Amino acid sequence: MAVGFAQWGNDLYSGKRSYNIVGRRNRWFILSGVLVALAVTLLLVRGLNAGIEFRGGSQFLVSNVPNTSQQIATDAVAGVEQADVPLVSVVGGGSVRVQTGDLTPEQVTGIRTALASGYGVAVSDVTSTFIGPSWGADVTQKAVRGLIVFMVLVALVMTLYFRDWRMAVSGLVALVHDLILTVGVYAAVGFEVTPAGVIGLLTILGYSIYDTVVVFDKVRENTAGVADQKRHTYAELANLALNQTLVRSINTSVVALLPVAAILFIGSFLLGAGTLRDIALALFVGMIAGTFSSIFIATPLQVALRGREANIAAHTAAVLQRRVAEGLSVTESGVPLPVIVSAAPLHAGEHRGAAAQPKSKKRRSPPSPRR
Repeated sequence: MAVGFAQWGNDLYSGKRSYNIVGRRNRWFILSGVLVALAVTLLLVRGLNAGIEFRGGSQFLVSNVPNTSQQIATDAVAGVEQADVPLVSVVGGGSVRVQTGDLTPEQVTGIRTALASGYGVAVSDVTSTFIGPSWGADVTQKAVRGLIVFMVLVALVMTLYFRDWRMAVSGLVALVHDLILTVGVYAAVGFEVTPAGVIGLLTILGYSIYDTVVVFDKVRENTAGVADQKRHTYAELANLALNQTLVRSINTSVVALLPVAAILFIGSFLLGAGTLRDIALALFVGMIAGTFSSIFIATPLQVALRGREANIAAHTAAVLQRRVAEGLSVTESGVPLPVIVSAAPLHAGEHRGAAAQPKSKKRRSPPSPRR
């Protein structure tokens, strides 16, 4: 299996095997558009379940409970403040977390006593904390500010590094795509949005842009001096770069997703660690979306933008006309079929030795003059 996967990767790099990802970019754009529209619909209909750090309120943690029934906490809060519907969750194997709105000191004392009585624990096992709404608003403001600064710096760095604003625009579109999909999943499953989730969101944005930059770097390498040849179009050379980096993207994603999946499904669902669940969901969904966008969104969009340039469009037309003149296969609409771009084949461990090196011609020494 490992040998087959390695051979598949070598075939992709050399061009022996190729997937026309760029040529079918419209279908990827449609698929992404549908997913983004679905995520936005979920956000508008269901909204986000903002954590107490963002909305403010009181939080109670009942430790060492023999019974983790959430109804006990709901009845305890209703006995003191009927207008407040608490948010109850199980933390770990023997603790219950209860979140409410703003409470007076008398109500906090009453709920602590009711929770201790309902769960059969001492009052000292019930701790309470209060988070003001101004603190939550400050966290929200800083999170939005950090996201905007991140986007601006990414656009600036990519523009300066690649000297092409189209790559920066394509990379930002891919980032927004990942952001919307990840937030949409939060709205779908109803997980709380906490500062840990925001940290995870910023982390996956960095992961996504890193993967995109690697692919763009290969695109720039393959398309350097594209106008000096008439055999391949810009889109075909960019598609070769995607195929050459495809195995790397898959390997990186799988290696990164394995520990995140362990944290999400084992740490949060089995052990009940709420903080791990918040950050792990953002990482899990964001890494999958980031891998998809770096392959199927960023580079195809960049090729579409470059294809609008006059010199790239003229070069593409010249390459296609040359193929028609050579009698190559065309589609029903008369457009020549894309060709598979080949690079130098890779053979792991192969070395032909000094015998395969070019031989230098020996110069004959001039004859010595006669005496």
